Amino acid sequence: MATYHLDAKLAQEIVARTMQIIDSNINVMDARGRIIGSGDEERVGELHEGALLALSQARVVDIDDGVARHLHGVRPGINLPLKIDGNIVGVIGLTGNPSQLRQFGELVCMTAEMMLEQARLLHMLAQDSRLREELVLNLIRAEEVTPALIEWAQRLGIDINQPRVAAVVEVDSGQFGVDSAMAELQQLQTLLTTPERDNLIAIVSLTEMVVLKPALNSHGRWDAEEHRRRVDTLFSRMTESSRLRVRIALGNFFPGAGGIARSWRTARTTMSVGKQRLPEQRRYFYPDLMLPVLLDSLRGGWQASELVRPLAKLKAMDNNGLLRRTLIAWFRHNVQPTPTSKALFIHRNTLEYRLNRISEMTGLDLANFDDRLLLYIALQLDDEA
Repeated sequence: MATYHLDAKLAQEIVARTMQIIDSNINVMDARGRIIGSGDEERVGELHEGALLALSQARVVDIDDGVARHLHGVRPGINLPLKIDGNIVGVIGLTGNPSQLRQFGELVCMTAEMMLEQARLLHMLAQDSRLREELVLNLIRAEEVTPALIEWAQRLGIDINQPRVAAVVEVDSGQFGVDSAMAELQQLQTLLTTPERDNLIAIVSLTEMVVLKPALNSHGRWDAEEHRRRVDTLFSRMTESSRLRVRIALGNFFPGAGGIARSWRTARTTMSVGKQRLPEQRRYFYPDLMLPVLLDSLRGGWQASELVRPLAKLKAMDNNGLLRRTLIAWFRHNVQPTPTSKALFIHRNTLEYRLNRISEMTGLDLANFDDRLLLYIALQLDDEA
């Protein structure tokens, strides 16, 4: 295990804490004997020869008036090595009469070492958290699980073979400054891991987090409705516990190699499509938006241009959008004339007239299934749908 290095900030915290125990100036020296924390700010940066003796001899060193006169940058006092796991990482020095300070020295040293150990544990936890996040970011972009990823996960105690489904949590941008937004995201991250649910979480950007949730229930089955309920509960917890306005999208579950990456892509696309089509909602589920999500990859390609061409003709001639709205209602009511007419508050003959006009403008026969399908897909690709 690598030795923990004592830094200036922690050294000054040790000085502040230990000077509450004893009415004496305290210096903290690093592993090279240089003062990096002191009750006397002017001494910070000096080389302390008493600390060098304590470091080289690995023992407590008393400095009286006589010895102090022969050492550079040293005043009478007592110097005690600071240890973590048996390794000396620095020295703590108490200024004053050694014989009077000895009874306090061990107490002050023990307090300092406890602070060092706590800092080391927090450092290890932060390092572990960063490594877990990096693993998640690699998993959502990996088409296959490599031996390196498997070893990485094993070192972190993560079962990389556990089936997981991805959810994307997105924060409305511009609510806070960078520091505040990151702090809020980190609080959300803590919320998503407490109580322990074996979620793997990573902050992707200042506005996005990914959550890899265990996919199977206690019976070893994928239950989409159960996950829907859990997402609803999770959303409620997030809105109650955070100032951020959030949205959440749950992707599809794909078992097997590369399934996590595919699940993440469906979650992101579900989020994108959901915001476009249902901007008033804040929870989106892949099964509810399956077709537009699957078609989304066609955007920008020649296939999409061909698919939307008939609808583009209709929109060009349908000045007030009446025929387009009629078409949407017709499909929404499963191309059944009676329910469609009732929904639009029109006579069936009026509906039939409008559908005929749509056929004329698009060049498609709405009695033909393939032509109907072309128009339906065009509506799914339409940004105004």
